[in-house]
Amino acid sequence: MQEYLLAHWLDITTTILGLAYILFEYRASVLMWFVGLAMQALGIVLYYQKGLYADCGMEAYYILMTFYGLWKWTARGNMQQGTAERTQQGATERAQQNSTAAQQAITHIPLHLALRWGAIALTLWAAIYYILVTFTDSTVPLADSFTTAFSLVGVWALAHKFLEQWFVWIAVDIVTCVLYFYKDIPFKASLYGLYVVIAILGYFKWKKMLSR
Repeated sequence: MQEYLLAHWLDITTTILGLAYILFEYRASVLMWFVGLAMQALGIVLYYQKGLYADCGMEAYYILMTFYGLWKWTARGNMQQGTAERTQQGATERAQQNSTAAQQAITHIPLHLALRWGAIALTLWAAIYYILVTFTDSTVPLADSFTTAFSLVGVWALAHKFLEQWFVWIAVDIVTCVLYFYKDIPFKASLYGLYVVIAILGYFKWKKMLSR
């Protein structure tokens, strides 16, 4: 048992961090970006060991997007807080106003952006697939390139708080769950199975927040 845990410690650790990440994402909490940073750094090591080269590169991209997303969310929050402080006197009133503003920050993705980024995702999928087939010994280039390409677009949509980002993650999580079981990453595979359920629930929660 101890040997098994030692062999899968990266898998277990990133799974625990992943649970915390999706919980904070579900709540639209800025803490998700800090948890994500630790998860992504360890993920680079894990995926390289397992030969998931596209996922490995994706984690490096995630780290950059983590800083971008953190800046987007905190900059918006600081602006809203400053406005509230100038127009409200009580701490309770400020908290209520900030909560309402945070809910309004969730929006639908404009159609022109959805079409543009859909085309970008398909192009990335084809490009990453070609790279994996041509320059690596990947045994799962089609699935690895799919999850990477659409995750790149999904994290951009998440940073902008578009409601439809959940649809991207549902598709990515289903494919990733199957892929990770195949590559003997059982803990994270199970986590992504849970992600599918949470992503569906997250969509309805964000939609309710948007309707308010």
